[in-house]
Amino acid sequence: MTKRILGKITGYQVKTAETERVAAARIATQEESEAHLKKADVVRMHESVQRPDMLVGSTYKVKTPVTEHAMYITINDIILNEGTEHEARRPFEVFINSKNMDNFQWVVALTRLISAVFRKGGDTTFMVEELKAVFDPKGGYFKPGGIFMPSIVAEIGHCIERHMQMIGMIKTDKLDDNQKEFLAKKRAEIDAAQGSSDAGKVKQGDFPESASVCAKCSTKALVLMDGCMTCLSCGDSKCG
Repeated sequence: MTKRILGKITGYQVKTAETERVAAARIATQEESEAHLKKADVVRMHESVQRPDMLVGSTYKVKTPVTEHAMYITINDIILNEGTEHEARRPFEVFINSKNMDNFQWVVALTRLISAVFRKGGDTTFMVEELKAVFDPKGGYFKPGGIFMPSIVAEIGHCIERHMQMIGMIKTDKLDDNQKEFLAKKRAEIDAAQGSSDAGKVKQGDFPESASVCAKCSTKALVLMDGCMTCLSCGDSKCG
């Protein structure tokens, strides 16, 4: 193909495999640099992130049988990279309010520590299991629905877990429709076998009195079903 040269020739270079390799490497380096700059623009949670004037959050009411007054746990979130594909909602601070002032000191200390961990950034979901593993030497209690709580601190951990599930930080292990239908059918069969007056009327959170506590979900819903210990709440079974 003939090309007309209108300007003065100041130099030339013969195109070879080596020059093509160098040019490809230069383009790859440029693309990597642009990608790095783009990634650097993404704001991630760390302790230097400034608190905005307004935060969004949720308040959870906790009423335990071991305390006279309810606790109100408020978890505020910060929205990072709002309006972009990297938008993320992360917990920023937590407050606990109650009329009961007996535990005021350790409640304030705990909320400050939790808030500090939130602001530190990184994977803060580990804190849920740490809080849920705290046991009261006086013994725990059962919530409505048969869920066992080893302590008030564990209850706070469960609230934080629910909040993290809501904002997508922790995945929920929900049963599918087939599993729910199977467990509901088996629960009705157990009620009928035990002569329950509510046989055939399966209610959410209503489990047989003979059930024991499930090690996975801490709900008093573990029963012997088809020759195997099975939880009627989360579906966990020793037989797989």
